[in-house]
Order: sequence, then structure tokens, then C-alpha cells
Amino acid sequence: MTAYSILDLSPILRGGDAAQALGNSLDLARHAEQWGYTRYWVAEHHNMPGVASAATSVVIGHIAAGTQRIRVGSGGVMLPNHAPLVIAEQFGTLAALHPGRIDLGLGRAPGTDMETARALRRDLNSNAMEFPRDVEELQAYLGDPTPDQRVRAVPGAGSKVPIWLLGSSLFSARLAAQKGLPFAFASHFAPEALLDALQVYRDNFQPSAQLERPYAMAGVSVFAADSDEEGAFLATSMQQQFVNLRRGRPGPLPPPVESMDGIWSPLEAEGVRQAMKYAMVGSAETVRDGLRAFRDLTGVDELMITGGIFDHDKRLQSFRMAADICRDL
Repeated sequence: MTAYSILDLSPILRGGDAAQALGNSLDLARHAEQWGYTRYWVAEHHNMPGVASAATSVVIGHIAAGTQRIRVGSGGVMLPNHAPLVIAEQFGTLAALHPGRIDLGLGRAPGTDMETARALRRDLNSNAMEFPRDVEELQAYLGDPTPDQRVRAVPGAGSKVPIWLLGSSLFSARLAAQKGLPFAFASHFAPEALLDALQVYRDNFQPSAQLERPYAMAGVSVFAADSDEEGAFLATSMQQQFVNLRRGRPGPLPPPVESMDGIWSPLEAEGVRQAMKYAMVGSAETVRDGLRAFRDLTGVDELMITGGIFDHDKRLQSFRMAADICRDL
């Protein structure tokens, strides 16, 4: 059976606030645990009025403390924003508090605009070649310390928190393969290179102490509802958010609308459709057919399900339906 998990951006709703968003995330995580989801990940974004998970390790601790069994982690931590030692200490602490339940997914994008990246106080002269070195340094902090190792992560040393590499390009796929790490592809918003990246990852995979064989995950947005029409209605919240983001005006998650006509231009509509190429929208039957086709197309080991749904009860219903479908698959 293909494993299934949740990626949650802790959406701040229009008219709501971060406290409500984080409370909703914990409520969803508790339900997800009951519904058989493998892991619950939150993502690092900064200067985004619609995302409450900027302090990613803090949110992970909040979710893990409020659940019992489900794995909790980052999808992901944007490593260029942080010193590897700090991340090792944070996730070493999380692993000490919640043994065997913490995942560390890493991305190499800043997860924000350049002005905000500057405010994060990290060196802005970094390049793609520094990310592999940062990953290697982080692995050393989380692994067993050597006798001559002068800088150690406390907590963190010896915790061996599982590291994942996240990406939407061939770069991260190739790096994950070289390092023998599990790989997660962001096909829920950047689907273009999905199949090529999976092929590169599998063809070049080298076994490691963490992983003997390739393990690939791919993101899909799911808007499951009682009918195709209702699913399409719920999905308009995310469509509006995509449009606002591309216009440089990110904001809270808006309520759904009956029609996107007059909200987006034809060019914007096409861009959103491309970004949501693998979104599963509609009734249980429609979503089941879509998820089965996606699984057969990609052969991924795990589905990472997300979905920006405004109404929390409808959001719970969608993730419950997705879990039922994934179990059947």
C-alpha cells in the first residue's frame, strides 16, 4: 500500500489569525493520526500573511506534543536561512522530546523574497553549491560524534533524525540520490519536472546508512467533497491565493467563490492550471480515479497530500475522504 501523509501550511484565513490557524492545524493532525496518515509536515515560509508556520520547529513541537503516534516534521526547513548547527540543535531537541517521531525535510530555496531573506540575517552570497555542504554538515551534527569533533549539537548529536531532501528540480533529486536520502518532490505547485526528477533520483541512487533503496514522495493537492461541483468550489480559495501570490500581493486564504471569472486573467488562469496540474478535485470517485492514476504514473512510495480549504470542517472532510481513498488504493 502506498503510504499517505499531510503537508500543512497552517493557513491563516481571511478574517482569522495565527492562533486560529495553529489551533486548526493541531485539530487536523489529531484527526490525521486517527485516519492512518503516516506523517504530518509543516513548511517554512516568511513574510507570508497566509502562512502561520514560519517558526517551523516551534510548530512541529506544538503538533507533536498534541498527538501520540504520527510522525511530525518539516516540509521543509529552508536550510539557506539557517546555520546547520542551529537546525541540528532544534531537531535534536524535538527528537529528545518525541523519540522516533521527528522528520527533517530540507529545501534549498529561501522560502521568501530577497528583502525578507536579508532580514533573516543569513549570508546572501550563497549559491547552489553551498547547500550540499550544509546538508553534509547537518548530517555530521546529527550523527554519532567523532572523538576529535570540537563542535557538537547538544541535543542532537547521535539522534540521527531522518533527513529528507525536498525540491522541484533535478538538482535536489540528484543530490538526494548521491547522499542516499529519501526525496520529496513539490508537484503540488511545481509539477513540470516531476517525472524527470523521479527518474534521475532512482537511476542514480546510492545506498546509505539511512536508506538502502530509493524512497520517493510526491505532493498532490486534494479537494474532496460530496460532489465534483463542491470540490471545484472549495478549490477556488487556493486558486485565488495563487493569483494573489503571482501578483506580488500574498494574503490570507480567501473564502471560495462561485466563479473565478473576473478574478483572474486568461494568462493567470493558465498559470494556475499548470501549477495545479496534479490537483485532485471533486467527489470521492473523481479523487480516487485521480490518485490511482497519479500513483500508477509516478510509482511513488508515498503521497503527500495538501489542500488550502477555507472552511475547517470541509478541510477535515476532504482529508478524511483522502485517507479512505488511499487505504482502498
